[in-house]
Amino acid sequence: MDTKAMYKLSYGLFVCTAVQGAKKNGCIINTAIQVASEPNRISIAVNKANFTHDMIKETGKCNISVISIEAKFELFKHFGFQSGRDVDKFAPDALDALATALNGSSGSAIYENAENGIPYITAGTNAYFSLKVEQEVNLGSHTLFICEPTFMTVLSQAPSCTYEYYQSNIKPKPQAVGTTSKGETIWRCRICGYEYVGEELPDDFICPICKHGKVDFEKIVR
Repeated sequence: MDTKAMYKLSYGLFVCTAVQGAKKNGCIINTAIQVASEPNRISIAVNKANFTHDMIKETGKCNISVISIEAKFELFKHFGFQSGRDVDKFAPDALDALATALNGSSGSAIYENAENGIPYITAGTNAYFSLKVEQEVNLGSHTLFICEPTFMTVLSQAPSCTYEYYQSNIKPKPQAVGTTSKGETIWRCRICGYEYVGEELPDDFICPICKHGKVDFEKIVR
């Protein structure tokens, strides 16, 4: 099989946010679609390795902020390249740094709280949905949450950011590398650019940054 065929599928990109107790968190997902109109239902697939996944399972609620083409790479880096288990993505100093990167000044608005008490992202997004989980489907690496939208609104008229647009226009291009100075082989994640050093990449390897598996890594040669 040519696994690169997977890259021909069309995806959007979203910030999925949740709250559990005093903890706020969010992660990047690429699957949020309307699956029924009467009644209106939206499905989202969230990687089980994400802390946000566990929060949604516990609370049954989340928000989805639709990322637009006006988003900057720092938004993806902040919510997608680190785990809420290790850092507080909504800590004031972290948000100030993100605001400076996105808007040029600290203290500028990055998010607001929806009526369900969960943040939605206002920088680099064009809409948000508040969702209530009705069903869960175990998909192995991911859980599919079937949700009722309890609120939705448009934030901007900017076009939505597709996965292809992100890869071509937002994500920085990786620097060309080969083996290390010691002659070791490098495997690079096609999704986020993370590099694993080793002659062979384990079959069960999961990228520590974007949580993609071995199929999304390429062997780098000179």
